Amino acid sequence: MAEEKKGFFKRLVEGLSKTRENIVSGIDSIFSGYSSIDDDFYEEIEEILVMGDIGINTTTAIIERLKEQVAQQHIKDPSQCKQLLMDSIKEQMSVGETAYEFENRKSVVLVIGVNGVGKTTSVGKLAGKLKSQGKKVILAAADTFRAAAGEQLTQWANRAGVELIGGQEGADPASVVYDAIAAAKARNADVLLCDTAGRLHNKKNLMEELRKIYKIIAREYPEAYLETLVVLDGTTGQNALAQARQFNEVANVTGIILTKLDGTAKGGIAVAIQSELEIPVKYIGVGETIDDLQKFNPDEFVNALFNAEAQNEE
Repeated sequence: MAEEKKGFFKRLVEGLSKTRENIVSGIDSIFSGYSSIDDDFYEEIEEILVMGDIGINTTTAIIERLKEQVAQQHIKDPSQCKQLLMDSIKEQMSVGETAYEFENRKSVVLVIGVNGVGKTTSVGKLAGKLKSQGKKVILAAADTFRAAAGEQLTQWANRAGVELIGGQEGADPASVVYDAIAAAKARNADVLLCDTAGRLHNKKNLMEELRKIYKIIAREYPEAYLETLVVLDGTTGQNALAQARQFNEVANVTGIILTKLDGTAKGGIAVAIQSELEIPVKYIGVGETIDDLQKFNPDEFVNALFNAEAQNEE
């Protein structure tokens, strides 16, 4: 397990290399290039964070916090600000004590997201993770609009060794969820994982569909803990933030799965989503295999972003 974690940290460091080139090399040159801490110093840091897709509001909050700490601790040397800056970003990204409550209860996890963000794959990987923790998992293929989604999910279900309740293409997603709840109860499953469609361009239909699904869960399985995760593609930067915002309007989003962080210079978006929407990033994906989806750890993420632990990793 430790080996897997270490491997993941290494992949995270590699995966965030583009973001790091984007943000950190610039910040390092500021820390070494300035002899005193003044407005220009803060402005330059601010500019680099915004360029790294950390977002205006988040960056402002991070800089304000940095200024407070510099004042409180009477810091005069810019190079001492690096750790403070890292800590400030970590604070912005804390996941919270109860983030994974659904793992400890009988639960229904709805996963939503637009096509192409890696949603079905994330559902499959999550099923595998939960199964490896010894949980009894049932998958519901409630994304019935995309023919390939069902086939893809069947492959993941087989790989993870979990049961799949599927609907025919074009079937009513709510009825698939209904059948899956019946199966989850009958087999005494720990987690019912539902892959649902996410068509944001037609928000009204999406709202309708989710409302029906939520209603069925509330009626048929009121004792289940309900978690709604939105899958976002890390390579789309600010666009991912916009999507998260829109999904949050139509669903009660409790967490984010951020995929494809291995190919992006926009890894800072993880910070922005967390801090602007107050929805925690709960899982991140940095590759294709089942182990490439991991729980989000702010310390590891920020250390990987600043390559702070790479020296100790050897």
